[in-house]
Amino acid sequence: MRGMDFAHFNAEKDMTTESSVYKVTEIIGTSPTSWEEAARNAVETAAGSLRDLRIAEVCKLDIKIENDKVVEYRARVSVSFKYES
Repeated sequence: MRGMDFAHFNAEKDMTTESSVYKVTEIIGTSPTSWEEAARNAVETAAGSLRDLRIAEVCKLDIKIENDKVVEYRARVSVSFKYES
């Protein structure tokens, strides 16, 4: 392997041969004060039972209305976590 650092080549090879599988699930978080808090509540609660969370994507925001007033913010969030067989 002339002209190439062998250790660097092995490190690159190790990174490209490693593969993973992730599962995606949707959860809904709620908050009386904001969508940001609703999303945070969803992710932090999910982290209590799902291991190795990777990415969260807010898919939908809505609000609950009672007596013409906003009483709850809701965030539907897709979270991905590493799948373990």
